[in-house]
Amino acid sequence: MTENAFSPVCETVDAIYRAESRRVFATLVRLLGDFDLAEEALHDAFRAALEQWPREGVPANPRAWLVSAGRFKAIDGIRRNARFDPLEEGHEEIAGTDDSASWAADEIEDDRLRLIFTCCHPALQPDAQVALTLREVCGLTTEEIAQAFLTAAPTLAQRIVRAKAKIRDAKIPYRVPSQADLPERLESVLRVIYLVFNEGYSASAGATLTRHDLSGEAIRLTRLLVELLTEPEAIGLLALMLLHESRRAARASPTGDLILLEDQDRSLWNRDLIAEGRALVERALASRRIGPYTLQAAISAVHAVSPNASATDWAQIVGLYDVLASVEPSPVIELNRAVAVAMRDGPEAGLGLINAILARGELADYRLAHAARADLCRRLGKTADARASYERALELTRGEPEQRFLQRRLAELEQREQR
Repeated sequence: MTENAFSPVCETVDAIYRAESRRVFATLVRLLGDFDLAEEALHDAFRAALEQWPREGVPANPRAWLVSAGRFKAIDGIRRNARFDPLEEGHEEIAGTDDSASWAADEIEDDRLRLIFTCCHPALQPDAQVALTLREVCGLTTEEIAQAFLTAAPTLAQRIVRAKAKIRDAKIPYRVPSQADLPERLESVLRVIYLVFNEGYSASAGATLTRHDLSGEAIRLTRLLVELLTEPEAIGLLALMLLHESRRAARASPTGDLILLEDQDRSLWNRDLIAEGRALVERALASRRIGPYTLQAAISAVHAVSPNASATDWAQIVGLYDVLASVEPSPVIELNRAVAVAMRDGPEAGLGLINAILARGELADYRLAHAARADLCRRLGKTADARASYERALELTRGEPEQRFLQRRLAELEQREQR
């Protein structure tokens, strides 16, 4: 055949790789019991597809074909190695089985869910859970993950290697938890996904305010969870992320500078995402199993329907924060509630609450607490206090857009003092 005759099949293989590779990988991890072996088998399977499909045609079920090809390529490799070296523990069982039913197409979807729970197992360190999920479930490269979190690629690679070794050595099971263990384990998974989203929605460091690739991956993962595992808090988290994501276009100026919520052009908010997010909030609330992500999504929904900051139903938001604080007490939730109180009752009321929180010391190194205090002091004309809090927030901020915003606020205070 000519090269042109191969091109359509190559394009098909490429499209299938983009759409199906992580599904195929998840099943190969289950069948082979080893991340690295599954990764190698995945690439062997796609190489085989490039060689065979131009001659034989694209199979009716490409995903199942790839799983089968990858599995048998791995078994062949294990058996070849066995001629020279003893089989590693677990490889004898793999090499000796031929259970085609174990990779049936109707099980492959479940394998992605198994993979997520494995990567987010509580036996792994939180930073390893995030890195492993992005690498193995989402398929991001080590370099992409390292860049997103401003970590040296070799350091992150070692983190992933250690996490895989922990899974192997501790014999962490590759399965969805039992119904009894599901709530605790699901909480770990949702936390990891939300950490990924937050880093994408508001990058902790670097030149850009957001990282759409990370927030997009988090949303994709949560859609998968909602599809495969209907749980109210997963639905609530998806709603929360979609409602936040709806504001992306309005959160930064054309030059990349931060625009606060109250100053955003709300005509730029994505109405389709808002409609989907609100529908999901209602669905989660209707379950009567209401958790912190659902409550945060309900707060975001109130913002989403408000034409501007002054028209926002701040009393409802404060009430929702009261419920949230009783469900999941935390100083950050207290801080957010204090800001809402300031919008409802005036800056003096909010400042008193924030001062009390900071006095306890729990948020002493939290940049947003000092930025919030600075803003309320600025509104009250307490210039010296505002300057001190802006300077402290600036010391703690690594993101360049936020740094520029705080520097502008300090410059405005200086101009006010000179008048």
